[in-house]
Amino acid sequence: MKVVVLGAGVIGVTSAYELACDGHDVTVIEQREGVALETSFANGGQLSSDHGEPLAAPGVIHKALKWLGRHDAPLLYRLRLDPQLWSWTLAFLANCSGPRFWENAARILRVTLYSRERMAETLKRETIAFDHLNTGIINIYNDAREFDRSLEDARIMKELGSERRMLDRKACIEIEPALAHSTLLIAGGIYTPRDESGDCFEFTKALAERCEKRGVAFKFNTTVKGFNRDGWKIASVETDRGPVEGDVFVMALGSYSPRLLKSVDLTVPIYPAKGYSVTLPVIDDTMAPKVSITSQDHKLVFSRLGNKLRVAGMLEFNGYDTELDERRAHLVLKNALQLFPRASEPDNAVLWTGLRPMTPDGVPVIGRAKQENLILNTGHGMLGWTMAMGSARITADLVHRHEPQIDLHGLGWERFS
Repeated sequence: MKVVVLGAGVIGVTSAYELACDGHDVTVIEQREGVALETSFANGGQLSSDHGEPLAAPGVIHKALKWLGRHDAPLLYRLRLDPQLWSWTLAFLANCSGPRFWENAARILRVTLYSRERMAETLKRETIAFDHLNTGIINIYNDAREFDRSLEDARIMKELGSERRMLDRKACIEIEPALAHSTLLIAGGIYTPRDESGDCFEFTKALAERCEKRGVAFKFNTTVKGFNRDGWKIASVETDRGPVEGDVFVMALGSYSPRLLKSVDLTVPIYPAKGYSVTLPVIDDTMAPKVSITSQDHKLVFSRLGNKLRVAGMLEFNGYDTELDERRAHLVLKNALQLFPRASEPDNAVLWTGLRPMTPDGVPVIGRAKQENLILNTGHGMLGWTMAMGSARITADLVHRHEPQIDLHGLGWERFS
């Protein structure tokens, strides 16, 4: 079967890989000059399968109002005349209740835990160097009251299948000694020992090479303009280099998916949220973490990538703007150096920004579209790298008309209709 995958980020490339392993004739269309050059390029590096909490949560509205108008806020909402943003925001607010939060958390966890299994299977089959570490993630808290409040949430997440261990300050430092040099008080932490980290860009590049060896064709520097329909099926995609025909089409364009889906009368509430990262050369190995860290108070993640330290965070709702705001990026750097003050020299930091495709409930959109030969694999938000291999296997099963190995209830576009 001829399958056309739209997008060559980690979601598109993993989808192409699984499809090629199943024996399909696969073509990947990408507007950039190579794979993983947008959202997947310099993300936080965490494979955080045991962290299934969506952004829409009880209490987030209070925090967002407190941060409103502050340029240094972890979540920055730039007010603008944007109907898509306002519609998305209303849906987001509707998902902030306790019952909706836990329903969405369970759906996310269903995908992330399955994806961990699929990643392990892939790494048994393929030898890929991407600075992979399986030393877990410590979610640290500086505020003792926030830490105490988090313990009940951690208990419920354990009931849903997430493995979590509650740690005091001493136990946090025993697992990651570099935390002993923090200039911030550490009240406690929650450790997820099964979680991992690695360089998403390097992984995606290497997997794309495996795809090419399996016959996958990549069409770079090619922009998809829309779909050409034949009744209730897609006949081809129209690009700036002419039409590309296929039997099945996979939507993996992340933040740009809604624009294209409008041409087939499908409205999916995915909105871009800008994030920032800094990549620092490690100058003192003992001062930089080897275990991946999430700073709950600063909303930052830290991942060790060989002799580099990747720090990522911030959420900024400002449409499709991809311009690097150096003040925001340097705020990531400043906060990172409070936690690990002697790990690196700030003058050598490499700054980056990219868009994350956010759904209002935090759950990705995976499943068949209205058209029987259009498969959706998009809207993974901040967990695209974590969910990639599982989402790819589900996509390949849907293309092949096999029953996926996990329940797809609550993952499709229908939940928004």
